Amino acid sequence: MVGIVIVSHSVKLAEGVVDLARLMAADAPMRAAGGMDDGGFGTSFEKISNAIDEIYTDDGVIILMDLGSAVMTTEMVIEMMEGRKLKMVDCPLAEGAVAASVVAEGGAPLEDVVEAAVNAGKIPKF
Repeated sequence: MVGIVIVSHSVKLAEGVVDLARLMAADAPMRAAGGMDDGGFGTSFEKISNAIDEIYTDDGVIILMDLGSAVMTTEMVIEMMEGRKLKMVDCPLAEGAVAASVVAEGGAPLEDVVEAAVNAGKIPKF
């Protein structure tokens, strides 16, 4: 099953997005990688790489990020994990995580999980 890592500058935001997505897809492998190692705001190379390691399978892992340095730090992690099936996804964090987790839990391949996350941003809210 494709795994999902949520990267945010905030521990609470990353964990909250994972909690929200689990309401719809309790069995999807998801991890939060939010905040710095000391609990402050920022992004942690170690937290991101550990989260990927915890759920990585040959099906791959998608990574959803909030903004700025979360993207840059995730890029550095992926560079260090050469040969792994990893994909950064540009999508709304909450909506993308929910959509991706439902599709991942259904056993879809990485490409379909990515597509679900991206398309979540195209659904009007009102």
